[in-house]
Amino acid sequence: MTLPWLVGTALREQRSYAELAARQAVTDERLRIARELHDVVAHHLTVIAVRAEVARAVASTNPQEAERTLALVGTAGRTALTEMRRMLGVLRSPGDGAELGSASGLADLPALAAGAGPRVELSVDPDPPLPPGVELAVYRIVQEALTNVVRHAGSADCRVKLSRMGPEAVEIEVVNDAPSRLPSRRPGGGHGLIGMRERAAMCGGTLSAGPLATGGFRVHARLPCGSEAAR
Repeated sequence: MTLPWLVGTALREQRSYAELAARQAVTDERLRIARELHDVVAHHLTVIAVRAEVARAVASTNPQEAERTLALVGTAGRTALTEMRRMLGVLRSPGDGAELGSASGLADLPALAAGAGPRVELSVDPDPPLPPGVELAVYRIVQEALTNVVRHAGSADCRVKLSRMGPEAVEIEVVNDAPSRLPSRRPGGGHGLIGMRERAAMCGGTLSAGPLATGGFRVHARLPCGSEAAR
């Protein structure tokens, strides 16, 4: 009598633990998606707010620039809605998160650069392909870096360069040519920089950011992929 009772109790506890682990995995995934949604909203609202102010300021003196800026506002708004619908759809899904295969990646960088506001020179080395998680981290780091350019450097020209370091790593460099409008800003401060560093750390990579001696600001990240990411 005792042995079957012990076996039954152990099986029930095992099932209970498995169910708890599955629920925790779902919760963790939804928290991650919620963080992605926060990044999307923060980036696009920053672009919309800053560019709308620019359009208002130049509307009477430079109608063509105002029209171009309002077109950027429209692009940012449509992109934000698309990404938010995608992620909210995943949050509502009772599945295991397989829908995340449609998450943003390198193919979305040209649209991100076009809608950022400042003129962005984009250079991407796509080969060999990146793992989906690393690709998403690259996209979000570039997105947050461009958000900081819009927020702190206005319409400064910006360069975004992605370089593959063989099959083992990818490097990201985002540089703008204008000094920050916030002279008291510390090189390591700001929630945007913290978020980018967390993104890099989640992939086992590193990120540095700071002002350049010639003016402007540089963000540089190195993310491992392939066998290096597994170490």
